[in-house]
Amino acid sequence: MQSFWLFGPYLTILADRTTTGGQYDLIEGYFPPGSQTPPYRHMRYSEQLYVLEGELTIWSGENKVVLTTGENFLIPVGTPHVVAAIGDQPARGLILAAPSAFARLIEATGTQNKVETPDMALFDCLWQQRSSRISAEIGDEILGPPGTLPSAATKA
Repeated sequence: MQSFWLFGPYLTILADRTTTGGQYDLIEGYFPPGSQTPPYRHMRYSEQLYVLEGELTIWSGENKVVLTTGENFLIPVGTPHVVAAIGDQPARGLILAAPSAFARLIEATGTQNKVETPDMALFDCLWQQRSSRISAEIGDEILGPPGTLPSAATKA
């Protein structure tokens, strides 16, 4: 198992293409209180989140969904989304990405060092240096800086 900080959450890769034949990735995510991913979308795989503890808020396309322990939500391929642990409590969940690709992005762009408040310069630097090749291969797109929402979700 490998673990990385990636723009807020701490992600542990439980299974990836090497153990699933490329069918899926299984990732455990720890979301510190107040953490929020940047808006992004996966163009070649779907992402399903299942909450193990706490509460996650997901902006997906034009929807805003609040999930609590035991609930799950599917983010279809190509859908802009943000995942956040709003409030003062952390959240923990499982992420299933199918087919396998998300773990490759985490490995390529994650860091062993926690970044409390990623600024735009750091965000751009990390994303450009670490992810341009891998994001093109797997079809991931960051749509804005951390702390913003997908434009479609802000209209809802």
